[in-house]
Formats: sequence, C-alpha cells, structure tokens
Amino acid sequence: MPLHFRRPAHLATVTVEAPARLHLGFLDPSGSLGRVFGSIGLVVDGLGTQIDARIAESDMIGGRCSIEERDRIALSLDRLRTEYGATPVAIDVVRTPRAHSGLGSGTQLALAIGTAYVRLAGRAATTAELAELLGRGRRSGIGILGFDSGGLIVDGGACADRNARGLPPLVARQPFPDDWRVLLVTDHSREGLSGEAERRGLAALPPFPRALAAHLCHLVLMQIVPGAAECDFDAFAHGITEMQQTIGEYFAPVQGGVFSSPDVEEALRAVAARHRAGIGQTSWGPTGFAFLPDPQEAEAALLTARNAASAKRHIECSLVTGRNRGAVVRSAGMHEARIGAA
Repeated sequence: MPLHFRRPAHLATVTVEAPARLHLGFLDPSGSLGRVFGSIGLVVDGLGTQIDARIAESDMIGGRCSIEERDRIALSLDRLRTEYGATPVAIDVVRTPRAHSGLGSGTQLALAIGTAYVRLAGRAATTAELAELLGRGRRSGIGILGFDSGGLIVDGGACADRNARGLPPLVARQPFPDDWRVLLVTDHSREGLSGEAERRGLAALPPFPRALAAHLCHLVLMQIVPGAAECDFDAFAHGITEMQQTIGEYFAPVQGGVFSSPDVEEALRAVAARHRAGIGQTSWGPTGFAFLPDPQEAEAALLTARNAASAKRHIECSLVTGRNRGAVVRSAGMHEARIGAA
C-alpha cells in the first residue's frame, strides 16, 4: 500500500506502532514445487514495536534498544537518506520485542523507521519498496504483508528457478477469529538463529521432500485457512500442530529438536495434553505458541504452562490476541492513519 505524504510545516513528531507477528511455518523450504519457502503467519496484538521520530539537527537514536538495534537503525537511516534525500531525524524507540525471539522485531523496527522517515521527508513509498531498500523479506513476506494488513497471512515465496527480487506475493489473507487466543511461551536464556548462523543452518539441511511440501500446502489450503474462515477451531488447531511437527522435524538437526528450547516444548506439550490447542514454534524460536478456542480455555492453559515451568525463571508465559489490522501512524496535527484494517 503506498504511503503518500506531504511534509506540513507544523509536523513535529511521527509515531509508528508496528505489530508483532508469529511465523507459523514454511511451505516448501527447498522449492521442490517450483517456489522456494512460502510462509503462513499471524499478526498479533500486545507485543509490537513503537517508535517516535522527529526532524532534528543531526541523527539521534535513543530509547529502549540494544547496541545491535541502534546499529541497524543507523544503517537504515543511511539507506533512507540515500534514496529519499537527507533528512536528519531523532529516533526514540519506545518499545520493541526482544530481538531473535521469533516475533519479527527486526522487520517491524525497520519498517517503522522507514515509514516515519518518508513521512517526515514528505516523500512517497510503499511498504514493499521500504522493505527491499532496508533488506527485509528475503525469505518470508509475513512481517511485511502483516505490517500492511494484519490477520492470518499466506505468502507465495519466490520462483525457485530464477534470482527473484521483491516481496513474496500475498496468496491469502484471512481475518483471525476474535474469540481465539494465543498463549506464548518464551525462553529468555536463548535466541533464535539469525544472520550468518541462519544461512549456514539452512545450507546444511538436505532438500525438503517434495511429498512433504505438497502435504504442507494441502494442510494450509484445505485445513488451516478454511478452519480460520469458518471458525472451526479443531480443524485449524490440528492443521497447525501437524504442520509444525513436520517442519520442526526437518529443522531439528539445526535447532536441536522440533522446538529450539526443550523447556518451552515441555510447557507446550503439557498444554496440548490438557486442553484443545494447536501448538508450535514461531520462526527459529525460542518463542513457542498454543492456539486456544476461547478466553476461558486460554486462561486455563496459561495456568497449565506456568505450572509446568514454575521452577524455570527464564520461561515467560503470556496471552495475546490476533490482530486484524496493520501498523498505525500518528503525527502532530494530523489524524491517525492505519496502514491496513480488516
């Protein structure tokens, strides 16, 4: 969706709130069916990124961010300045999820910075253009498409027989049922794979079997997405659990098991044994999830997970909801603008 702005003289601060996402699995990591990767994911509320940005005498980066995140923000600003003209800005990171925890924090932070910059510079850009400029979405389009629209999203990956560029296409976008809940269990003692370690891990894996890729595509098209569309929780949950088990077994040699954190797995297996739930891991973890059919079941599952992890202070359990809208942009003297909505 294009972001068209003119810079008004009175514009002082631009605030961007970008939602977190769960990556629910790749469809075909090896491109055996003609398109490589392809993804399904869900945008969630409650764990997003927020930045405040304003024009300044020189670039300033502050707020709640790590040294690594500051470096990434500085690199993003250099690329934005080259593409859209020199506009020194002060960036204040109000909140962002822990990096490399499976919530898409890197993509959301980059897109928030880019969206704020083009608005302050009075320029026009699409989210896809910003993502390509800032080096995001090279394997999965879930975070970028979710920034625009929210909801349950399927992207089509890239053609395996060419050096494709650009954002993976949106194949399906389904609003997530309002009553359903998501239990998140994360391990603060671990980080998911990223950067060069992720590239080496993927390169070390054998080709993903064509028959399994076809099976995952069938699960997504004929069980998971229709389950969400018809509010058929059991179909959705069973499909998610089977998909996650299949893809987790494939990645197990790299991440150490179906789940990257044994403690997260233990808590989620306890939930699955006692509740109607669909369980899995987002991206490389260490955050895992359990889908629950209603708030009451979710509260009970939260208690189960906390009891299972009661002796492990590095494990955190929380509940979130699906989010059927994209990022929100606010600026001084202007109305709130939603990037996308249900």
